[in-house]
Amino acid sequence: MKTIFCATYEGLDAKVVQVESTLTKGLPSFSIVGMASSSINESKERVKSALLSNEFKFPPKRITLSLVPSDLKKDGSHFDLSIALMIILNTEDKDFSEWFVFGELGLNGDVRENSYIYPLLLSLANQGVLKRAIVPYESLEKLSKIPNIEFYGVKTLQEAMDMLKAENIESQQMNQTDFEYPSYTLDEKYYVYNKYDEDFLDVKGQEIAKRAALISACGMHNILLEGSPGSGKSMIAQRLRYILPPLNKNEILDIAKLETLDDKSPSFKPLRNFCSPHHTSTSASIFGGGSYKAKIGEVGLANNGILFFDELPHFSKSILEALREPMQDKKIKISRVNSKVVYPADFLFVGAMNPCPCGNLLDESKECRCNELEVQRYKNKLSDPFLDRIDLNVVMSKVGSNDQPSISSRQMHQKVIDVHHIIKKRGQKDFTAKLSDKEIDKYCVLDSDAKTTLDIAVNKFTLSFRSIKKVQKVARTIADIDGCETINKSHILEALSYRRR
Repeated sequence: MKTIFCATYEGLDAKVVQVESTLTKGLPSFSIVGMASSSINESKERVKSALLSNEFKFPPKRITLSLVPSDLKKDGSHFDLSIALMIILNTEDKDFSEWFVFGELGLNGDVRENSYIYPLLLSLANQGVLKRAIVPYESLEKLSKIPNIEFYGVKTLQEAMDMLKAENIESQQMNQTDFEYPSYTLDEKYYVYNKYDEDFLDVKGQEIAKRAALISACGMHNILLEGSPGSGKSMIAQRLRYILPPLNKNEILDIAKLETLDDKSPSFKPLRNFCSPHHTSTSASIFGGGSYKAKIGEVGLANNGILFFDELPHFSKSILEALREPMQDKKIKISRVNSKVVYPADFLFVGAMNPCPCGNLLDESKECRCNELEVQRYKNKLSDPFLDRIDLNVVMSKVGSNDQPSISSRQMHQKVIDVHHIIKKRGQKDFTAKLSDKEIDKYCVLDSDAKTTLDIAVNKFTLSFRSIKKVQKVARTIADIDGCETINKSHILEALSYRRR
């Protein structure tokens, strides 16, 4: 019995699959066992055609392929190459159990890539179970970004067979490439995306909102923008991704994996994801799911990036309430009869809403057409527990004809990078918005005036325990922007000004 390795998906992580083969005497047959999907069972015809097209003899024996573990569902056409090699090399004395093999076969024996290969290999590399693998030659360029793995690119089934049979293998791995973006090193190397496709110079006026956006970016604080239609809420949200903190190599690779799962070509840019589902989206599309296989949703795809909900009160209440868990725990759990999956969901939440159903409540020049009950019903869609997870609440100011741009995305991004240096040199592992209670006591040090101001606010506004911690974390970020080691009274007052009223 011969063995080679491949992999399949279970949630976001790859699971190693052992491909075993036996050729025994009996009536000629070809069977694949081990909970194989239809795409794998269809590989029998592709494998037969690939073998016969390349002058290989299809063995007139009883061929059995086993995919181990047998109780794990397997899916994907990338099993083709490993199945074909197990049939060809079954009589060889050489041990192939150190190899991982991925590739879809064409009917003429060509080895092709598919969308599963990159995320599978990245996941296996992160788990430390992959050392070298045979892959489609056309996949080498993107796979070269994954460090410490030997990849051997092949174009045909014949090349793959020759490579496994060879005693001395010359690596066909493309040299591992670095990312062609500015970088700096603190606790590790970080890469800066310095192209601002959408610039804050386009946002005229709205100084308070831009200040809040800067605070949000520096500390990864959740933010809610409220204002009349056309006041610039969506503009600010869309530009926020370009000023977020830089990414390390693992984060760039993880984002590329999410792009692949979202049927996009991985860009390998140090630019964080931006997911903006429509308010009519179903719960499954936002959180992930499916009756057979728990697929990733917008919340999971926004990991390490931004999740933007425009027209926030128009989302169903069930979706908004379900969003509380990933906002708090930074992960999303999906339970189905066939599977239970946990996706990382460490995102910056950005919400935008009108002040009332017609949108004119805050506009002095337009008459609001909503009665008091309609306004109350509109705002009641957002529960207190949900709003309590938002650090910055901003009411957009009135748009004026004399409003002028004041700061560019490049300038704001530089301030975010400066704060990133400060928090890393201070010893923080996470962004300020994600600090634990113990870390808040360690890093969010208040001077005497700041403590007195916070105590007065707690009594006056009856702040909850979570609200107190939230004010401290926002004040810490404001102090970092100002370059202050200790939080003072002005920082607490500004943090309190973003409190929900």
